[in-house]
Formats: sequence, structure tokens, C-alpha cells
Amino acid sequence: MTIAIVIVLLVIATLVFHFISPWWFTPLASNWQAIDDTINISLWVVGTVFVAVSLFLAFVIFKYRHNKNRRSDYEPENSKLEGWLTLITTLGVAAMLAPGLFVWGQFISVPENSEVVEAVGQQWSWSYRLPGKDGKLGKTSTRFVSEKNPFGIDVNDINGSDDLLIKSNELHLLIDQPVKVLLRSKDVLHNFAVPQFRVKMDLVPGTVTYVWFTPTKLGRYELLCEELCGVAHFTMRGYIKIDTADDYKTWLDDLPTFAQTLTSDTANLENGKRLFDGCVACHGINGQGIEAMNAPTLTGLSRWYLQRQLRYFKQKIRGRDDSDIYGQQMATMASLLADDKDIKDVSAYLSTLPELESPSLSLEENNKGKALYKNCSYCHGDNAQGNYAMKAPRLAGQHAWYLKRQIYAYQKGLRGTHPADIYGKQMILMSKILHNEHDINNVVRYINSIQLLP
Repeated sequence: MTIAIVIVLLVIATLVFHFISPWWFTPLASNWQAIDDTINISLWVVGTVFVAVSLFLAFVIFKYRHNKNRRSDYEPENSKLEGWLTLITTLGVAAMLAPGLFVWGQFISVPENSEVVEAVGQQWSWSYRLPGKDGKLGKTSTRFVSEKNPFGIDVNDINGSDDLLIKSNELHLLIDQPVKVLLRSKDVLHNFAVPQFRVKMDLVPGTVTYVWFTPTKLGRYELLCEELCGVAHFTMRGYIKIDTADDYKTWLDDLPTFAQTLTSDTANLENGKRLFDGCVACHGINGQGIEAMNAPTLTGLSRWYLQRQLRYFKQKIRGRDDSDIYGQQMATMASLLADDKDIKDVSAYLSTLPELESPSLSLEENNKGKALYKNCSYCHGDNAQGNYAMKAPRLAGQHAWYLKRQIYAYQKGLRGTHPADIYGKQMILMSKILHNEHDINNVVRYINSIQLLP
């Protein structure tokens, strides 16, 4: 009797929890209402079976409870009962499978008026490519991937010269416009998933998969990799922003073509040197950095990283927090750079400065720091040399006090919290691996001991 009551209460509690639960689907922002309907049909089928079987079990337990004055009958087969069970089970399975097959048929049938965009996944970031005026994407291959050609586009394919490149984790799409997303991986297995769009598909190395959807609500939605792809898998997040026609055109007009990214270097080193003269008071005449001025070394840093940080300071993506006094100073100085041409010129000049020697320490002196740095090496390199493909700067040769301050800045949210600072968000998550000051000291000391080969 007690068991029967417990089963009935379990059924009631389950139903109540299901209907009042705060955990449900995220609000739908695409055309895929059919996917929600299919899931709901499955829930109703299995829910009905669960309630029926559980209540039947409680009834049987109660009705046929032990009675010493009653004997049971042995009936090993019942064709009528088996027939009904087979029929009901078949109908239930069909009710769950048929809607899914119907929706899958729609899922793989891309509308003819769909726009095409390519999403490229790699450990641990997203980038995107759009066809140019010819409406065709150029051919790609991993053997063409380089710092100048991160998408691996075939330079001999005329269809690729006008391809529009988005070298960030944020993609813009036009509202109410069907879009086919071609999915390509540059390294390992990834997954493209946007909960609000109800789309999800694996990125398989060596092949191109796809999904399609029609965004129906303006907004900014998080793109997740839902396939374990390495130690920093949890940081592989991007964004898809749905725009009005005017906003989308404005964004589109600012994108560079593949041909433009391959143009020869037009940086003016003389102008870069002139601009840097205003920085030497803090960073030193050779960019060596001055601790008394709280200014880090700039030598050895890649041009692309210097450009990104100067743009961040100029746009108040970095240095906007009132507690980040040194970041605010840099934001003020970056505002003196008139335009992007100045940023490119001064970054080009800084990349010509001779690198400074790192302090000579034994790598074996700090095994704890070496173990902690293993998590950092996946992006920044085994020797902290930096990695363009991972958008990770060089750390070797940087002042220890500056490295510590930046780790604390990420942990406290003084840096990396701006929506546009995508790589900063990754660093916030990774910095949390260092649980205390002792860990931070160890990993910084290890980085400070690394000697890069000339």
C-alpha cells in the first residue's frame, strides 16, 4: 500500500514540476517552431506513457497486494493483451518519429532565396566569410592557411578575391532573410549551436556541413560550441547579431575583401616613429617599458595585437572601468591617434624595435608554474611566443608585474567585460583557473623564465 501511494505521489510531483518549472526553451527567434512542436509531441507521448504505466503499476500493487486467502492464477500468454500492447506501442513510436522525420526533411531543404555565409571554427574561436558581389565563395584548403590568409582561401580562384572576411567572433545577419550557414573546421570536431534559433550541427574536419534558418527577432544571440573540442572548449563562444536592413548594410560596407587583405604593406614607418615619440615618456625610447610609469614593454608584440589593443583603447572597449586607472590613461593617449591609419603606422614602427633579452632563469626552478602554464600554452604557445591563429599575444619577455596586473584585471572584471572584447571574455574564464596569488606568482614566474630562440 505504501509503495502504491509513493508511486502516485511521484507522478503528481513530476507533473507539477513539469508545468511550473522555470527551465524551459529559450524564446524562439527563428522560423523553427516546428522543432519545438516536435519536442512537445515527444514529451506528451512519453509523458502519457509514464503516467499510464506508473498509475497502472500503483493500481496493480494495491489490487493484488498480499492476501493469504487468495491464490494467483498462472497465465503465461495473453494474445489479446499482447496485440493491444503491440498496437499502442507502435502508435506511440510512430507519433514520436514521424514529426521528427518530417521536420528533418525541412531542415535539409534550403530555400532557394537563402543567403550564404561560412562559419569557420577553430580552437577556440569563430570567424566568418561572406560571398562578394559575384555571389560565390572562393575555394579553400588548410594548406593555404597563414597569418595573411587565415581562412585558407585559394588565391588562384577568382571567386575568392571579393569574398568578405569577418575576423571576429561576431556575425551580423539580416532579419527575416533565410540564411544557409556552411560549417567548416580548421582543426578538430566542433559544433555550431544557437539555442534561440533551434539549429545545431557538427563541424567535421575535411568536409563542409550546413544548417539553415530565418532569423525573426532583432537581437544579439550567443553562438556555442557544443562539442568537446579541447581544454578551452568552454571559452569557444561567438555572437550572431540580427540587424535591420539599414544596420546590416552599414556593417556590410565596412568589411574588407580577401583581395584587400592581401594588398602590400602601406604603413608609414616615419609617421609611426613620430607618433611613438609621444609614448616614450612612459614606454621608453626603445619600447622597453618603465615600471615606475606602469607601462609594459611593447617590443616583440605582433602588429595585429598592437593594432587590436590600440583600437580597443580608442573605442573605450578597454580602459573604460573607473578602477582601471592605467587603462584610462592609455585610452586618453590612444584618442590622440587620429584614425586607423595612425594606429597601423605606429604598430608597424613598434614591430621594428629590437627585442629585449629576457632574464636568465632555469625552467626547472618552478615546476608548479610550468604545470599551471600548460593551460595557457594551448593559445599562447609552449614557449609563450604567441599564436596568431589563436589571436593570442606573445607573453615571453613581458614584465612580470604587468602580467600579474593583467591577470588580476581579468579576474576582477576590469578588463574583458565589454561585449566587443571577445577574446577578453575567454581570458576572464581562463584566468579563473588561477585560484590564488600563489598560483599567479608561479605561472608568471615561469613565463618570465622562458627564453625564446632568435
